[in-house]
Amino acid sequence: MEPIVLYFSGEAFNPWKVVMIFEELDLPYTLKSIAWADVKERELTTVNPNGRVPVIVDPNTNVTLWESGAIMEYLVEQYDKKGRISYDTLIERNLTRQFLHFQMSGQGPPTGQAVWFMMFHPEKLPSVIERFQNETKRVAEVLNGILEKNGTGWLVGDKCTYADLSFYLWGLAKDMAWPEKWNNADVPHYTAWLERIGQRPATKKTMEVRAQNS
Repeated sequence: MEPIVLYFSGEAFNPWKVVMIFEELDLPYTLKSIAWADVKERELTTVNPNGRVPVIVDPNTNVTLWESGAIMEYLVEQYDKKGRISYDTLIERNLTRQFLHFQMSGQGPPTGQAVWFMMFHPEKLPSVIERFQNETKRVAEVLNGILEKNGTGWLVGDKCTYADLSFYLWGLAKDMAWPEKWNNADVPHYTAWLERIGQRPATKKTMEVRAQNS
């Protein structure tokens, strides 16, 4: 199998969700770094007209794909034939997809906006910061309840899936922006879940690669 090429920027969170899948499935991959200031340049826009990372180019299937959720679904469909991090049963398969989409729409955007307005926006806008911080915590509380109800430590069934993995990087992001306003004791199942994901060998390897390329 030829390595899958991943376009990434060290500052971005979403590419590392894809690397987690590579590592979980033991897929060979090559990283192609794009400076944050250059994401709108031709090198990237030729493979993603939107000028965002991640993008993969899979020479084994001639597939070029962007948007991290779509990439994760593709990799699992194409390469997780043994069901390491996915299910092939109707209910579990669709619940896993549901939670991935929840991450893409519910967790990532407000957390990203909270980090932006807290750390990078030139003007401090307290009401805006508070809105996105509150939404980020609300999502964590929703996930905490789901994990408590399921009782296995994972979102779907009794194993870690790509949906669980998708929440990890953005789950850590809140510590960048407002650690003093976040009490992990309020969301014990959520906190323990992130810790479990963080202890997985594939996650540890991903974080090592991220540290080397950030």
